[in-house]
Amino acid sequence: MNKERRKQIQEVIEALETVRSDVESIMDDEQEYLDNIPENLQGSERYEKAEEAVDNLGCAMDSLDDALDYLNQAME
Repeated sequence: MNKERRKQIQEVIEALETVRSDVESIMDDEQEYLDNIPENLQGSERYEKAEEAVDNLGCAMDSLDDALDYLNQAME
């Protein structure tokens, strides 16, 4: 792989790392919201939607981690 393509991949890696950080921050906020839902509302539709959002954000982070791993391997 030539120097220019490595540079392009590095730029993509940096952008994905920023996106991953943003997703993690959103997930942390949603988890905090979920943790602070009163006991009498746990199991409600609102609680389930927040729980599902946290799960989906976690999956998104896993996918971003995979993409970052593949990009780093491509540059080796």
